[in-house]
Amino acid sequence: MWFCLVSPPQCVLSSIHLAPISSLSHGRRRSAASLRICATADEAPQEEVQTEESPSSSSPSALGKDLKKVVNKTAATFAPRASTASKNPALPGTTLYKVFEVQGYASMLAGGVLSFNLLFPSTQPDLWRLMGMWSIWMFTIPSLRARDCPPKEKEALNYLFLLIPLLNVAIPFFCKSFPLVWSADTLAFFAMYAWKLGWLERTE
Repeated sequence: MWFCLVSPPQCVLSSIHLAPISSLSHGRRRSAASLRICATADEAPQEEVQTEESPSSSSPSALGKDLKKVVNKTAATFAPRASTASKNPALPGTTLYKVFEVQGYASMLAGGVLSFNLLFPSTQPDLWRLMGMWSIWMFTIPSLRARDCPPKEKEALNYLFLLIPLLNVAIPFFCKSFPLVWSADTLAFFAMYAWKLGWLERTE
């Protein structure tokens, strides 16, 4: 509204002076609204970044689960299995369970003797030393898997069933030594057991 106090010219002047005040008020409102819009626009991407980063934190665990499924499926397909579909008779505490366990570790020891050329010694690579090098994969792991062992031990044996052939094929490219291959297999065997069964974990 326009208010005239003295004369029409002053009325015109007053109208001229009042116009900027209203424009300033509208400008302040617009600036405040624009600031609010900018603030909300700046906060929105942060929420998107947080939501995008959350799946990456669970990726290692998902990768471990996928690897575990692949290893168990592969070992169950190619590793020796029971000849019958009935329940495994080699239960803990039974004689058959102990026979498989002794057979597994005895074959590991015999493989070391053959690999180090202590039994049936020869100056050339022969079948006995080759059998000693592969003894853990051919005899130890199948004997231990034939028992009704705990799930963690079965998982360790599944990993070893796939890992040891890779070691036995890769090591001769760098060093052609039967004792070295057998030693690497033995080290991998106990390292896998220590990892899966938690031998190195501290118990309170």
